[in-house]
Amino acid sequence: MLLTSRRLRAALLATASATLVAATLPASAPEPLGIGDPLFPHLGNPGYDVLAYDIGFTYRGDNTKPLDAVTKIDARTTRRLDRINLDFTQGVVRSVEVDGVRAAFATAGEDLVVTPRESVEAGSPVRVTVTHTSVPTGGKGGWVRTKDGLAMANQADAAHRVFPGNDHPADKAAFTFRVTAPSRLTVVANGLPVAKSRAGATTTWTYRTHHPMATELAQVSIGDSAVVRRKGPHGLPVRDVVPKADRTKLEPWLAKTPGQVEWMERQVGRYPFETYGVLIAGAETGFELETQTLSLFERSLFTRPEYPEWYVDSVMVHELAHQWFGDSVSPRLWSDLWLSEGHASWYEALYAHEHADKPLEKRMREAYRLSDGWRAAGGPPAAPEPPSSGKQLSLFRPVVYDGSALVLYALRQEIGAGEFRRLERDWVRDHRDGTAGTVDFIRLASAVAGRDLSDFFQAWLYGRKTPPMPGHPDWKGEAAK
Repeated sequence: MLLTSRRLRAALLATASATLVAATLPASAPEPLGIGDPLFPHLGNPGYDVLAYDIGFTYRGDNTKPLDAVTKIDARTTRRLDRINLDFTQGVVRSVEVDGVRAAFATAGEDLVVTPRESVEAGSPVRVTVTHTSVPTGGKGGWVRTKDGLAMANQADAAHRVFPGNDHPADKAAFTFRVTAPSRLTVVANGLPVAKSRAGATTTWTYRTHHPMATELAQVSIGDSAVVRRKGPHGLPVRDVVPKADRTKLEPWLAKTPGQVEWMERQVGRYPFETYGVLIAGAETGFELETQTLSLFERSLFTRPEYPEWYVDSVMVHELAHQWFGDSVSPRLWSDLWLSEGHASWYEALYAHEHADKPLEKRMREAYRLSDGWRAAGGPPAAPEPPSSGKQLSLFRPVVYDGSALVLYALRQEIGAGEFRRLERDWVRDHRDGTAGTVDFIRLASAVAGRDLSDFFQAWLYGRKTPPMPGHPDWKGEAAK
């Protein structure tokens, strides 16, 4: 994600209250659970690992009204479960089945708590089917209303406003989307199309991912869209989704993507997914978002004359870089966000350095000057302060962007450019399609460097004050206010 508050304003997501229809409650009251993430303690659920989601939406052409939906979750239990907690809020639940048998359900906080007729033993496969509505909420995350339909923006904790699931990046899974919409509209989702069928005035589109995905990265676009196709490196299918009326106007920007993918591959290795493209939406979100294989952008980024070409290019590369850092390799905890945003900001800055005469060292020196203030305001890079209540996007502060790219610059200064490049390529190769955290990065960096870098990272990632910059003893920070 790249917040455009750096350009115009901050986008804040409010936590919405659940509106679920409950069946008969079990004897003891249900309670919300979580996996213990320090920043989002109630996100995720213990006791099972989701293997696959199969999600069906029916959209009737009015983006102010709820969609009918059916979410099927295939999971494997990791312990005996008398209840199965799912993250879900906003929608109305009409029924729940566990392995084809009707189950009781109730709500607790932002959890949907399911009680099957019989407990599910540890190590068992289980399918939970939820029939529900999915509610567009305007500016509150999840479904984003566009001028001609809908798109998704689920980061950081908004996927469970769209569909029930295990809404934490630590539990990645395969996704299938089956979306029925008026035939005049176009539907695009993560992954590649596998089926399309028309019945009367509606068409059902089916998409499937080829790689596991975190819930926060899910994307479904429904609108009066043009789908523009071209080839990227190694024949990679590049698929861009834009408002039909803007197809010609936006082509100069769309044509840049294959070259940007090629540039990123030179930095860190082969693109990790089955397709890529940009989704340009007629909406003002306040941010751009790295939804897997189809990054979400505001139309205004490409049409407002005050944004210079080099800046728009670098924002495009920021979201592209996330496909490696954040999507293919997802953060194990939300406090590992610096690994995603720091790397995306690093390659954004490096691209501007190489293509637009925007010196990397100048940007990093300015970040160093401001770093103590960023740490004081939002915590150090790997130990950020929790987001403000009801304002979950406040987690995305300057310290996780250029403040974390500064850590990578310091690391390159410390171990040398060659070893740093090797580290980056090893990181995305070793953890492809998985999750990884700060401890994993420190361990790999130490192995690549051939020496223990624990003290270096302790100071740079967890210190309240920014350490001296290797190779630049003259760099000075501005006193925190």
